Amino acid sequence: MTKRGTEDLALFGGPPAFLRNRRVGRPNQGDRERFWERMNRALDNEWLSNMGPLHDEFEERVAQLAGVRHCVSLCNATVGLQLLVADLVPGAEPGDEVIVPALTFPATAHAVRWLGLRPVVCDVDPVTGLIDPDQVEARIGPRVRAILGVHLWGQPCDVRRLEKIAESHGLRLYFDAAPALGCTHESTPIGGFGDAEVFSFHATKVVNSFEGGAIVTDDDALAERARKARNFGIGAGGRVEQLGTNGKLNEACAAMGLTSLDALADTVAHNRANYEAYLSALDGIPGVRAVRYDPRHRNNHHYMMVTVDERAAGLHRDALLDLLRAENILAQPYFSQAIHRMWQYGEESAASVPGGFPHAETLCEQLLALPTGPGVSTADIEVISEVVRAAVAHGPEVTARRAGLAGTTGDAHPAGAAGE
Repeated sequence: MTKRGTEDLALFGGPPAFLRNRRVGRPNQGDRERFWERMNRALDNEWLSNMGPLHDEFEERVAQLAGVRHCVSLCNATVGLQLLVADLVPGAEPGDEVIVPALTFPATAHAVRWLGLRPVVCDVDPVTGLIDPDQVEARIGPRVRAILGVHLWGQPCDVRRLEKIAESHGLRLYFDAAPALGCTHESTPIGGFGDAEVFSFHATKVVNSFEGGAIVTDDDALAERARKARNFGIGAGGRVEQLGTNGKLNEACAAMGLTSLDALADTVAHNRANYEAYLSALDGIPGVRAVRYDPRHRNNHHYMMVTVDERAAGLHRDALLDLLRAENILAQPYFSQAIHRMWQYGEESAASVPGGFPHAETLCEQLLALPTGPGVSTADIEVISEVVRAAVAHGPEVTARRAGLAGTTGDAHPAGAAGE
C-alpha cells in the first residue's frame, strides 16, 4: 500500500508496510551447509574449546584482513576492551583516567570503569560523530593514562592526529573498532592503528561468530599478555604467569565466524548497494540527512545512519521511530543516550565540563539507524523511504496525533535507548 497521508500510516490505523520485520542487525549467516561441515569437524575432533583448529584458522584470517601480525580472539569485544584497560592497571592509581568519546556504546566506558579507572568524556565531530582530537587534547590532565577512540559505524577516527597526541603526551592509544572489520583508513585496513584495536563479532555485526570479539595488534608483547589473560593467565608451559580471566572463543563460535567471513565480500557489496539506494530514495526529504561515509576510506556499510532535525522535518526522531516500528520497520536510535547522560558517569555531566558536549547531545537526539544487510532489498528501501517521506510531509499532524496516543498510554517516548 502506498503511504501518502497519516491515515495510511500503521501507527494511526493503516496496514503495516511489511508483514515480516525489516530490522537493524539481522545476522549475516552465510552458507549453512559450510557452517555445519565445520561444526561436524569440531564434533568429530572432540575439540570444542581451548584454542582448537577452527579458532586458530579464524584468528589467522582476521589478522590477515586487518593487516596485523596478531589476532587474539575472545568470547566478546567487551572482554577485549577490558583486557586492554587491564594492561594499564599495573602501576595505576585510583582515579587514573582514560579518555573516551561521549557518543558510543556503553561498553566503551564500562570497560574502563569496571577495571577501576575513570572514563573522561570528550565531545565528538558534529557531522561524523567521531571523537574530536581537539576535545581530546583539551581533556588531557595529569591522571590520563590512555585514549580510547571509537571507529563509529566503521568510520575511521583521525588516527594520525590521535597517534601524534598520544605520543606527545606519553599515552597509550586504543581503538574500539567493534563495527569496523573490513573498513580502512584511506588504503590501510583498520586493525593496526594505535597500540591495539578491538573488533566485535556479535550477532549484529558484519561478521558474526554468534558472540565474539578480538584484540588485533602488531605489538608482540601486548598480544602475548592478552593471550595469557584470556586463559586465566596461563602461559605456554601450563603455569599461571599473570592475572587472567576466561575470555576464550569456542569452536562453535569460530565455525560461525569463519562462515560469516566467507560471505563478507558479498555482504559488503550488498550493503553498499543498499547504501546507494537509500541515498537516492531519501534525497530531498526535509530535515532527514543520510550520514555519508568519506569516500577516501572504505566502509563495510553495515550501518545506514540518518539524522532527523526536528525543526526542518516537523517531527522528532522518536516520533519517526515509532511510526517506522508500527510499519514493522525496526529502526534503532544509535546511540540515544550519551555516556555523560548515564548515571554511572554523573561526574562527567555537561554542566561540569567547560563547553559541555553539544555535538554529542545533538546527535543523540537525531540519530537513527535504518535496516540494511542481505535481508533488506532495494525494493524494501523504496518502501521504507516512502514511509519516512510520508511522515515528514505530515510532520506537525503526526506530532500532534502521536501526542494524543501517548496521552492514552502515559509514554511519550516509548523508543528508549538502543543496544548492540
